[in-house]
This record gives sequence, C-alpha cells and structure tokens, in this order.
Amino acid sequence: MDFEHSAKAQDYLGRLQDFMDTQVFPAEAEYEAYRREKGPEDHTLPPVVEQLKAEARSRGLWNLFLPDVSGLTNVEYAALAEVTGWASHIAPEAINCDAPNTGNMEVLHMFGTAEQKAQWLEPLMEGQIRSAFAMTEPDVASSDATNISTRIEKDGDDYVINGRKWWISGAADPRCKILIVMGKTDPNESPHRQQSMILVPMDTPGVENVRPLPVFGYQDQHGHNELRFTDVRVPASNLIAGEGDGFMIAQARLGPGRIHHCMRAIGAAERALKLMVERSMSRVAFGQEIAKQGTVRELVAESRMEIEQARLMVLKTAWMIDKYGAKGARSEIAAIKVIAPRAALNVIDRAIQVHGGGGVSDDFPLARMWAGMRTLRIADGPDAVHLRTVARQEYGKYTSA
Repeated sequence: MDFEHSAKAQDYLGRLQDFMDTQVFPAEAEYEAYRREKGPEDHTLPPVVEQLKAEARSRGLWNLFLPDVSGLTNVEYAALAEVTGWASHIAPEAINCDAPNTGNMEVLHMFGTAEQKAQWLEPLMEGQIRSAFAMTEPDVASSDATNISTRIEKDGDDYVINGRKWWISGAADPRCKILIVMGKTDPNESPHRQQSMILVPMDTPGVENVRPLPVFGYQDQHGHNELRFTDVRVPASNLIAGEGDGFMIAQARLGPGRIHHCMRAIGAAERALKLMVERSMSRVAFGQEIAKQGTVRELVAESRMEIEQARLMVLKTAWMIDKYGAKGARSEIAAIKVIAPRAALNVIDRAIQVHGGGGVSDDFPLARMWAGMRTLRIADGPDAVHLRTVARQEYGKYTSA
C-alpha cells in the first residue's frame, strides 16, 4: 500500500488548503453571526456560503467526491475530505461534497435513468438544489434495514407511499427539493428483496414536514427532520433501479460515503488538537503554562497517536475499495465507522477539558463539534451493527460457510 499523495492529489490539496485558509475560515464568523441573527429554527443558508460555492467553482474545487467526474481515487479524495473536516459545517457544501447530497448523487449516477438524471442529478451537481435520504424510522430499529415499515405500493402507473421517517438530514433546508425514500414494495419477498427506493419531490401532496429535531440542543442549518407520508402518489418512473433493489442500492451508497465521513472526522480531530495545544500554551496555572504539565502533555500525545492510527486505518480502507470494491472492504468499512468517530470524540473531549469552562461554551467550536461527532456513532448505522459485521467476518475465517 502506498499512501503518498499523487501529483494530482497534491495539486488539489494545495488549492483546497489555500481555499480553506483564505476563504472558509475567515467566513466562519459571518456564517455564525447570520445563524444567531436568524435564530436556530431558521434553516435558510447564510449568503456567505453561496459566495464560497462560486469561489470554489472558479478554483476547480467542485464535485471532487465523484471519481467519474474528478478522476480521483478514494485514497486521493480521502485526503481532501479530511481537510474539509476542519470546518465540516461549511467547507463540504462549499465544494458540493456534503452529505447527504453526495450519497444521493452517487445513487442517481449509478442507478438513475436518463430522465431522473436530467431532472435531479444535474441540478444537484450544479449545487442549485439540495436533497435528503429518507430511510430511518421512529417506530422500528432502523439499524436493521429489513425492519423498514414504510410502504411503497404499486397503483396503476403510480406508486403510493405511506409511513413515517425521522432524522432526515437536510430536509429542513428550503432548498431541499427531492427525497430518496426507502420503503417496502413487497413484504412477502425475501428479507433483502422487500425494499425499494423511490424519488419523491418535497412538494408532493401528502408529504408533511413535521418538525426539525435538535442534536444535543443544536439545530444545524440543514436540519434533521421528522417526515410523514400520507397517500403520497408519484409516477412509477420515479422508482430507482427495480423493485426489491433498495437494500442493494443502500449498500452501494454507504460504502464510499463512510470514507468521506471518517476522514472529515479526522479533520475535526486535527482541529480540536490544534485548539488544545494553542489553549494549553496560552493559559497559566500554578505559576506555569499548563502546556508544561505532564497531564496535559499526555492528553496531547494520546490525541496525536489516536489520530494517526485512525487515519491509517481509513486510508487502508480507501485503498481496498479502490482495489477490490466496497464488497471486498466490508469489514474495514465497518471498522473505520467505529474507529474514526471514536478517536475524534476522544480528542475533542480532551480539548474541551483543556479549555475548561470555555470548552463547553459557544465561544469555541468544540461543543458543537462534539455534538455533531457523537451523532456519527449512530448515523449510517450504530457502532453495535458495525462491530457485529467485523466480528462476523472474523468468525467466518474459522468456520465453514
């Protein structure tokens, strides 16, 4: 395995880092001021982000997540995703590489019809609209996708959808125009052939945007909403791939996406470590900088080691996806989904401790970073499910099929 950056990756990294330093980080104060002025229940986009998007496009930093467009491998893109993780509330969207849009664009790119691509993929790729992925449900353990109970029933030339979804990221944003909804088309099929995915425009009659859900009291700009579907009728042509393909599409969607999440987590951890070191060098207690205290130095050392371990595991996984595909890296994908958020949370928690009272306030980004990172241990499958996958793969080495 060779994780040295290629010439192409080096070029992108240089341009992206300059974009972060000269455009994104200076925009954070304006972004936060706009959100404070509007209040947490307002989910309109701060105008500075549209300015950043235009600047990113002019610099050729756009849709880098999609190999068929950017020409980047998963290993090459992983390094870029880490950089955007330093400001994950702004930077990924600024370069049109933010979830859940990336996953939805990948689905449409891989499985969409020409008509679906023209209507929805193209404006998403242009950054003109946003989308959401409606899978998780409040009444079932959605970590087991076979539990999904929302019904998608054929009725003539249409499908009719009934059910409830929640934690639908991005659905509060007024720019969210399209949903990819996962539900059951045939409960009598085998467990992994019961589900299908279908495109549902947000303005379809019967789609009710019930409420945005806060995360540890935070309402992020895109929101995480509860939705209700009551006799929602869409054309049969809105079905993605075929009936019963929902589980297969979900697996294809989540594999590379977890690389992106995990590398952004490492970027967040790197920022937290930087803040920790800087804070420890500027604070004096008991007659000396707290950076000189052994306990603080241990926190810094542990953080550096955890970050390096996590990064290497994620890069190995990206390399395996490039070489063998997501199926060939199944155990590694599951493992990094546990390892990277866990490492990031540990580092952020230590940084909060070193900051003292300031660490739990909104004067520093650490509290918000912790809240967002904690959800990653649940989003895209909770830790327990990924540990189960790793254990099953391990036991499979010693037992017959």
